[in-house]
Amino acid sequence: MAQVVRETLADRAAQLLLERIGSGEWALGERLPGETTLAPQLGVGRSTVREAIRQLAGRGVLVTRQGAGVFVSALEPRDDWDQVLRRADILAVIETRTAIESEAAALAARRRTPADVRVLRRALSARDVSRPQEGDGNPRVLIEGHVDADLALHRAIVAAAHNPVLAELFDALTPRLRLAMIDMLRMRPSFGDAPDHDAHAQLVEAVAGGQADAAAALSRAHLAGLAQALA
Repeated sequence: MAQVVRETLADRAAQLLLERIGSGEWALGERLPGETTLAPQLGVGRSTVREAIRQLAGRGVLVTRQGAGVFVSALEPRDDWDQVLRRADILAVIETRTAIESEAAALAARRRTPADVRVLRRALSARDVSRPQEGDGNPRVLIEGHVDADLALHRAIVAAAHNPVLAELFDALTPRLRLAMIDMLRMRPSFGDAPDHDAHAQLVEAVAGGQADAAAALSRAHLAGLAQALA
């Protein structure tokens, strides 16, 4: 029996953008309008536009250039890359994430700006708030929010490296990684405990303090722990 596949607003927004690109509204290499313009055109919020752009970036259609905007990098999705990600075992994704994030953490410790540090600390606080708290009736419903807050923190570290290629690689992994992390946390009896939060706090402070070797080691250890939890 065929099943109905639930489509998110971001999925629909990404499809609408893809159709507009395919129709020739934006040529190859052309810059897209900003989020404030696209959001009302698509009938969604700016956060949904950002997620749709991340999806299309992961499929090779769009590319984000820091300080310049979002540009059309292909007229059709790179189905080969998308299929590789779908087939990839989560452990392989974590291994790839380790290669990206450990180097990004070291670079971030060397290149972070005061603004980057403020973003990191806000992201860490948001991640902390997303953890289940005592008295929560059903902490399982918080999983998606916690995963999004966690990925936002890790994305902020990658952004602080000021390496656009690393950022693009991380964004390409994000859709597959998000689903895998949600599934993994649903299999656990609990998540977001104090040691986990402390590990992220130590990573942020290593980056903020310019400790490149420590930041890389902490990033690698954190992701190795995720891999071990799946073994």
